[in-house]
Amino acid sequence: MPLACCSGFGLLISLLVLNVGPAYAEWAAVVSSESAGGYTVYVDPDTIRHEADGVEMWELYDYKTRGTKEGFSFLSFKKRNEYGCEEERLRTLAVTHYSGNMGSGMVVSSNSEQGKWKRVPAGSVGEALWKFSCGRSGHEAIVQWKDVSWMMV
Repeated sequence: MPLACCSGFGLLISLLVLNVGPAYAEWAAVVSSESAGGYTVYVDPDTIRHEADGVEMWELYDYKTRGTKEGFSFLSFKKRNEYGCEEERLRTLAVTHYSGNMGSGMVVSSNSEQGKWKRVPAGSVGEALWKFSCGRSGHEAIVQWKDVSWMMV
């Protein structure tokens, strides 16, 4: 009987160890584009915070081809943006570039300096994210955009 008890306990421990893995954010695709080599912008719904005059959220920009930032190449970056819903504006609160896709690999650049408020450019990825964050469009659709010049940080 003790042997059965010990082997069952060992099996339980093995299953628990095998079940433990890294905790990844549940990123939801919101915007994609074929410009700049092709990329998709994801949002972590768990990070959406409604403030008095707007919304803050984390975004993940994942590229198909490498970009460069301060002499380092990157395939993705995470960005915390704040959106002013009534004024149709946005600002970057933090951004970190990664050598791998989906925020993986080495950090190649990081900046937590709060940016200045900018108007949301019409027809841009910024507009799609503003609409998403401020509830001006459905959260289910992936939107296609061509103008990415506003987001190159």
